[in-house]
Amino acid sequence: MSAQAPPRGGIEVEAWAGLLRAHACVTRRFNADLVAEHGLTLSAYEVLLRLAQAPGRRMRRVDLSEEVLLTPSGITRLLAGLEQSGYVERASCESDARVTYAQLTDDGLAKLREAASTHVADIRGLFAARFSAEELETLRDLLRRLPVDPSAGADCEP
Repeated sequence: MSAQAPPRGGIEVEAWAGLLRAHACVTRRFNADLVAEHGLTLSAYEVLLRLAQAPGRRMRRVDLSEEVLLTPSGITRLLAGLEQSGYVERASCESDARVTYAQLTDDGLAKLREAASTHVADIRGLFAARFSAEELETLRDLLRRLPVDPSAGADCEP
């Protein structure tokens, strides 16, 4: 019996595999650059960014875990490190003692602003520079067709 490779599956499988490979490669590079330059992982950067964009610079921890696609234990570990660094603090809910918020500190906002220059430079250099403006618009429009919002019928739970 000969061991044969399974059929490639056509253009849709090649496109999907290419998207996954590109995502993995670029994500590793973004992460490495943020860690080297600012001591932040890409996940930590995303948490700081989400908090900076939230009303009052705070979010319920459960909502934050859903936003960044981390498990509850994953967000707990990540927030613990950010709290230890002074970038995030715990805040309680005045109306419900069971609810705990993650709140961005002033130091966290400063760290985010500092790291943003590296991250945006990486987006431009590792991603955007490889496409024309027209291609970027097309790519943006194509990717918008994919379900990324749970309310649109996609289950993006970690």
